[in-house]
Amino acid sequence: MTGELPARTLSSKLVVVARAASAADYGAVLDALAEGGVQSVELTLTTPGTFDAFSALRSSFDGDLGIGTVTTLEQLERAIEVGADYVVTPITSSALVERAVDAGIPIIPGGLTPTELFASWSAGASAVKVFPAGQVGPGYLKDLRGPFPDIAVVPSGGVDADSAAAWLAAGAVAVSVGGPLLGDAFRGGDLGALRDRAQRFVAVCAGSDRPAGQPA
Repeated sequence: MTGELPARTLSSKLVVVARAASAADYGAVLDALAEGGVQSVELTLTTPGTFDAFSALRSSFDGDLGIGTVTTLEQLERAIEVGADYVVTPITSSALVERAVDAGIPIIPGGLTPTELFASWSAGASAVKVFPAGQVGPGYLKDLRGPFPDIAVVPSGGVDADSAAAWLAAGAVAVSVGGPLLGDAFRGGDLGALRDRAQRFVAVCAGSDRPAGQPA
């Protein structure tokens, strides 16, 4: 196996998925997320320029920085080359998992059915991404743990603060969150409000309630 997910991702139990119109938009949003206590961010390859911007962002962000929406071996090789802390895929691909295992980089491959998820897990994935999680709900993890008691699951897709708490209570090792946390941040939205939302999600994932007076 590739081993566990990076330490800060595991301890915070929260991965924020950053999907922007351009990699030039990442910097200010990452700063606000860091101010809100976020320790792990997945930069997506659907954002143009992600690879070119990665090294500079990696040096300025105090946390784990991964690369997501990896669907080809070429993309995986580039993610390894630029120093991603982990990679995330939206698909089940034995070739991607096997290469990540060989390279020693944590990988979280996506899947939905028990067959897909177990195939990636048994091939050595660090965790498996249940995607789209909003189509099944936290009860699905309880069902998966019947035949696969040790499987490490990260739900992604439609996870908000309430469902994040439910997924973690059901045994997820972390949750992957995009729109419900980022909101309009990549469309000129208030970065202070983004920081506040980040603080709320961080508190939820840490198992504590929202701080007094903290906006929802």
